[in-house]
Amino acid sequence: MRYFRYAFLGILAILLITVALANRDAVVLQLLPDTLAEFAGLNTALSVPLFIVIFVSVIIGVLIGFVWEWLREHKHRAAVTAERREKERLSRELSRLHNAKSEKPGDDVLALLEDTGAAR
Repeated sequence: MRYFRYAFLGILAILLITVALANRDAVVLQLLPDTLAEFAGLNTALSVPLFIVIFVSVIIGVLIGFVWEWLREHKHRAAVTAERREKERLSRELSRLHNAKSEKPGDDVLALLEDTGAAR
């Protein structure tokens, strides 16, 4: 399995290098369209190779996907946390009942009646 992972990473690296070599030409990235940039007084333009634009776009897309899934799965994580707390509470109550039962020898029905009488 480890060799398949290394082979996949090697093929991916070769593909990324090929894309980078095929798209070395510079492109101009502008923050705003020309007419809006003139109106706002902002003329922000950046000249970068096209492969950088492609790679950064893919990375930003993956990050947005991770954040989207993390937010979408919040309800599942909250449910697991609540169930874990309930399990711990029930476990503590069960151990408390086992300890109380082992300390009080005698009839279980009488012990229950005594517990309810003490609770009143």
